[in-house]
Amino acid sequence: MPTAPHPAGHPPTAAQRRALLRTARDVAEDLAADAITRDRAGRPPADETARLREAGLPASLTPPRSGRGADWRTGCAVIREVAAADSSLGEVLARHYVHAWSGRFYADDERAAALEEESVRRQWLWTGAVHAPAPDEDAERPGLTLRPRTTGYVLEGRRPVDTAAAAADQIVLDAVCAVTGDVLVVRVPAGTRGVSVEPAPDRLGQRVAGAGEVVCDRVTVPAGQVLGRRPYDAESAAPFTSLAEPALRLALCHVGLGTAEGALTEARDLSRGGRARRAPGEDPDLFLTYGELASAVQTASAVADRATEVMAQALDTGGQLGAEEAAGVAALVATAETVTSKAALHVTARVLEFADAPGLDRFWRNARVLTAHRPVAHRLRSIGEHYLNGSHRAVAAAFR
Repeated sequence: MPTAPHPAGHPPTAAQRRALLRTARDVAEDLAADAITRDRAGRPPADETARLREAGLPASLTPPRSGRGADWRTGCAVIREVAAADSSLGEVLARHYVHAWSGRFYADDERAAALEEESVRRQWLWTGAVHAPAPDEDAERPGLTLRPRTTGYVLEGRRPVDTAAAAADQIVLDAVCAVTGDVLVVRVPAGTRGVSVEPAPDRLGQRVAGAGEVVCDRVTVPAGQVLGRRPYDAESAAPFTSLAEPALRLALCHVGLGTAEGALTEARDLSRGGRARRAPGEDPDLFLTYGELASAVQTASAVADRATEVMAQALDTGGQLGAEEAAGVAALVATAETVTSKAALHVTARVLEFADAPGLDRFWRNARVLTAHRPVAHRLRSIGEHYLNGSHRAVAAAFR
């Protein structure tokens, strides 16, 4: 298990945060210019990730340390800004940012610091797929296997990866050790011998995110690329390590919010420009609809921002974080996920009713893919059980 990580300390200055947000707005403006064309083409994001690197976003979106990286609040703001222009690239950045925290979640502080420093220096883009700890012993285990060798392991198996499967520099995966049964989290550099990617073509939405299945055929994993153990279940996880999955879900909440905001802004611009089915004029019904949708976005934003603030505080606490605090953070994230998913689907669907313009449907398709595998009723039951009984197990179940 990792030693207790230190609080972030020496975060980037206010000027650095403002500069990063300006860069995000510039990148978003660039991506918005050809978003419809790229969505229709649905190609892997080779050009898009090159734009992100050119702007320095992969290096900037790393955990804060010694005046570099991005604190959690700023990182989520960047993700949301980009997602409003291109939801696929927002998701790429969301998963990159959270997987860049993997050293802190699973390794000791010294290794995490070295890994983050190299990530910044080499502008690594991260992706991956690490399963949340199972709430019970019968839950499905990772579909990847590690077999020990003299200097490390050999990795075998397949794993779906939602973003940048063929474009990322580092892939974070969890796999079962065939000898000990431990679940280990490993870092696999792109281009490693035996690693291949099978693209996921013709997706309904998030078509430029670069989803695919990573295939590992006798891949050598040196001991230095093993970040640490992933707990079998949430109850045995160190409180700080247990934040890994809620952090990812919260980052994706900001992708969903950005998607809803982007849809509403584009529909508003169409209405103002007279290119919608109903011109704004003095139509009270249209005002009512826009008021409803803007309120839905603002309500979801308030809940997500609260969860973001609490998560930021928990990440700053580091190894001193307690189990009760970690469970409270996870419950708030589950609530934010429930509210933002509903808002994203509702807003992106409604705008199609009065602004039927080419490409506007991409927002609904993207929101649908982002929320497809997360049943609302399952989360609500888990939130309710935690509220009534204070059950940590119930909170963990919300993230399965």
